[in-house]
Amino acid sequence: MSRLIGYARVSTEDQDLKLQTDDLEKVGCINIYTDIVSGAKSERTGLKLCLSQLKRGDTLFVWRIDRLGRSLQHLVSIVSGFKEKGINFKSLNDGAIDTTTASGELIFNVFCCMAQFERRLIQERTKAGLKAARARGKIGGRKAISADNKKVILAKKLHADHDYSINDICSTLKISRATFYRYLCIN
Repeated sequence: MSRLIGYARVSTEDQDLKLQTDDLEKVGCINIYTDIVSGAKSERTGLKLCLSQLKRGDTLFVWRIDRLGRSLQHLVSIVSGFKEKGINFKSLNDGAIDTTTASGELIFNVFCCMAQFERRLIQERTKAGLKAARARGKIGGRKAISADNKKVILAKKLHADHDYSINDICSTLKISRATFYRYLCIN
């Protein structure tokens, strides 16, 4: 008995999974596994659980192939594993990606290459933008915190008082322990 299983992913908490999950439900997916994590991350608990549940004859649906992963190597290894295990793969919004057919398999491989190409272009543009900013004298990262910053002053006073634990100070100021210790080193 074959099942229709769905997988949906968004990169950040600001994004909404509803569009993807609604479309996956419309095609009849009985289980939909989700992740809120960048596609570049290898540790995705929803995907791991989804892959562990797939059995021979099942079909995995994704909204688009870049939801499954952006690395060509990763996508190809997942789908190759499907073929060996008798699992089908279909993408809802990438045209003819349906690995149950020869033409669908070809389209899948072309789209994987395009997804990898897009990711590399983004990386190259980011590096070029950072290089151009550095050439103009811009330095990335957060602005340095000065000794007259209110949080720095308060952190030092509370620490000198010895009535508060470091955990209490950190939770009161809503800072991490590492930030607290950096504050103590600011002159």
